[in-house]
Amino acid sequence: MNKFRTVDLFCGGGGLSQGLQNAGFDIVAAFDWWQPAINFYNQNFTGHSAYRQDLSDVESSVARISKWRPSVIVGGPPCQDFSSAGKRDESGGRAELTTAYAQIVCKVRPQLFIMENVDRAIKASIYQKALNMFADAGYHLTIAVLDASLCGVPQKRKRVVVVGSLKKASVSLTDIYKEMQSDKPMTIRDYLGNSLGIDFYYRHPRSYARRGIFSIDEPSPTVRGVNRPIPSGYLGHPGDAAPVATKNLRPLTTKERSLIQTFPAEWVMVGAKSEVEQIIGNAVPVKLGEFVGRAIMRANELDPLVRKSSKTDSSMPSPEPPTIRQPFFVFEQRSKYSPFGDGIYITRTTSKMPITVKACYTHKKGNG
Repeated sequence: MNKFRTVDLFCGGGGLSQGLQNAGFDIVAAFDWWQPAINFYNQNFTGHSAYRQDLSDVESSVARISKWRPSVIVGGPPCQDFSSAGKRDESGGRAELTTAYAQIVCKVRPQLFIMENVDRAIKASIYQKALNMFADAGYHLTIAVLDASLCGVPQKRKRVVVVGSLKKASVSLTDIYKEMQSDKPMTIRDYLGNSLGIDFYYRHPRSYARRGIFSIDEPSPTVRGVNRPIPSGYLGHPGDAAPVATKNLRPLTTKERSLIQTFPAEWVMVGAKSEVEQIIGNAVPVKLGEFVGRAIMRANELDPLVRKSSKTDSSMPSPEPPTIRQPFFVFEQRSKYSPFGDGIYITRTTSKMPITVKACYTHKKGNG
C-alpha cells in the first residue's frame, strides 16, 4: 500500500491524525497553536510530533510545512464561529482560519487535501470563498456532510468533509461513502457493550427546553467541549430516556467521553480537566477520520490520486483552467433514531445544491 505522506494542520488532540493513520496514511508532522492540545497530541503519538505554529501566518506556515514535502494536507480549522454551540458569527476571527487553511493548501499544493468542519460551515460565505480558492488552484472537490453514527462512531455528529485532488478521479468518492456506510446508526452499547456499567446518563443541555438524559441504546448526542454534573435545577424533560431519579444516573466521565469520540482506550488524558474536555469535544472522532481515509484509499486503488513520489511544487501537474460556474452537489448522510419501543431506524443519503463554485467534481442529484 502506498502510504500517503501527510501533514495535519489544526491537529488538536489528534483524532483525525489517528483515524487516517489507521487507514494507512503516513502522518509525518502536525501543527497547532494551542499548547495544551500539542502536549496531549505528543503524549499519545510516537513516530512523529506536533509543533506549535501560528497558522494564520500563511507565509511562515507555508515555508515550514513545505519542508515536510507532504503529498497530503489535512485539517479542521477551528469551527466555533460556525458551530451551533457558538455564536455563528463569521466575523469572530476563527472563521478566517478557514481561508488561511485554503491559502496554505493552494501554495504548498499537495496532491490531495482533506478539510473538515461542522456541517453549518458549508452555508458560510467564508467557507464558500475557500472552496472557490481550491477550485481556482485546480483542485477537484468532493463535498460530503457525514453523520458519524453511520461511520463507526456511537455519536450523532454531523461534519462536512471536503476532499480535493489535483487529479480528476474517474471514480466517485461519494459512491464509496455509500458502499461503506452503516445501514443503521451506531449506539453506545454497540460500540462499548456494557463496559460503562450504566444504561442511562446525563448530558447537560444548552437549555432546559431540551432533554438531558440519554440511553446507551442510542447514539450519543454530539460530544461538546463542556461536561457538567446534574444540576439541582434540572427536573426532567418529556424526551428524557429515563427519570431524573434513576439509580446511578450520572454524566459520563472525561475518559468515557473520549471513548465515544473513538479515541484509543490506551490514550492518556494529559492536561487540566477543562483543557482535556475541550480537546475531546473539538476533536474529529477517530473512526470518522478512519472512514474517510479508507474511502480515499479505496478510491486510490481504483484510480490512483496520489503518486508514490512525495515531491511538490514544480513536479505537480499544472492546475486545469477553470471552466464555467455550475451548481455543485453536496452528498449528505441523514439518519434518525428512536430509542423508544423497538427502535426506529431511518437512513438515507441525498444530494443537494447549497452553493455554486467553479466546476469541480460533481455528482447527479438524487437519493442514495
